[in-house]
Amino acid sequence: MRLLATWLINATALLALPYLLNSISIDRFTTALWVALVLGFVNTIIRPIVILLTLPATVLSLGFFILLINGLMFWMVANMVQGFHVAGFWSSVLGAILYSIISWTLSTLLLKKNEST
Repeated sequence: MRLLATWLINATALLALPYLLNSISIDRFTTALWVALVLGFVNTIIRPIVILLTLPATVLSLGFFILLINGLMFWMVANMVQGFHVAGFWSSVLGAILYSIISWTLSTLLLKKNEST
């Protein structure tokens, strides 16, 4: 149930992005659901490999390069899913940052952690 709630929170965070950035658009809520699903798979499977391959650049940039990787993953998903449009790479970097902030905030507010004592 928590996985479904997280998926809906991420889709809602995606729907908030066009209101904050004119360079990002999402056609409808079902598109946001697909984008959240694909973005989850990309971040689970492809992102760790890319981070491992670019570890020297990440260390030299003191972690700043991770922001570029997140933007690249966001942009890649925008090219994969129809109905989700990002104007360019820097828009995707900013969109990925805003998406993670919104998603984290909503998850913190709406999802309670199980306290096992």
